[in-house]
Amino acid sequence: MTDTERERLRRTFTEDAEVYDRARPGYPERLYDDLAELTGTGPGCRVLELGCGTGKATVPLAARGCRITAVELGPELAAVARRNLAGHPQVSVETGAFEEWPLPPEPFDVVLAATSFHWIDPAVRVAKSARALRPGGALATVSTHHVAGGTEQFFVDVQRCYERFDPTTPPGLRLTPAADIPHDSQEAPNRNVEQGNAALPGADRFEPPVFRRCARDLTFTTAEYLDLLRTFSGTRALDPAARAGLLDAIGQLIDGSYGGSVTKRYLTELRVARRKEG
Repeated sequence: MTDTERERLRRTFTEDAEVYDRARPGYPERLYDDLAELTGTGPGCRVLELGCGTGKATVPLAARGCRITAVELGPELAAVARRNLAGHPQVSVETGAFEEWPLPPEPFDVVLAATSFHWIDPAVRVAKSARALRPGGALATVSTHHVAGGTEQFFVDVQRCYERFDPTTPPGLRLTPAADIPHDSQEAPNRNVEQGNAALPGADRFEPPVFRRCARDLTFTTAEYLDLLRTFSGTRALDPAARAGLLDAIGQLIDGSYGGSVTKRYLTELRVARRKEG
């Protein structure tokens, strides 16, 4: 993904913050248990969250007593996050791009990016996260993968809709089983140099990452699933006529062939890397 494309797509998320807040699922409870075990998140832990959106990960962490500073690029998303976090005075939500946001003098215990790290400039994200952390602090990134499972035949049939309305869709595209999804070295602090990938700037300031994974199935009605699709950057980037045609075709498919609901399988991956001492 080029820098220009990344910037264009990441700004689409703020176009309808209420739909994003309503449609996007939160993260599994196990994620927060793993995060607490690996990073010490809990009462008094100072967390810097990058790209908090409407607070899908922020609210559960705030409920566990974390002191959170969240930085969100989109003012509309940030406004909804502040509303959702109104009962947590130990949380502040600041509007801006992490790349330009001035780091405070006091370092953080944890830097967290939940399904957002890949939207930050690769030349900045790891190195600046290291500067934001105390020695021994943790950089935790979360990614969500759409994997094979759930209403499996629907995800075969729906490719015809994408191939018709989205010219970038590879023909015959199929979802990958969770067991076959590799650890996402693109987002991890230490990329796999053995496979020919250059280390991201700042990667040498971190220990090798630790990974935890969780798969789950979520069921959506037709309306809920179409709302979910409206929050995806690829859907939002389509020409308005193509986007409307795609959503209409998918809605007809779910109602006509799947009884008005489908089940989607998610794989959530947590990656934690400690900043080296000194």
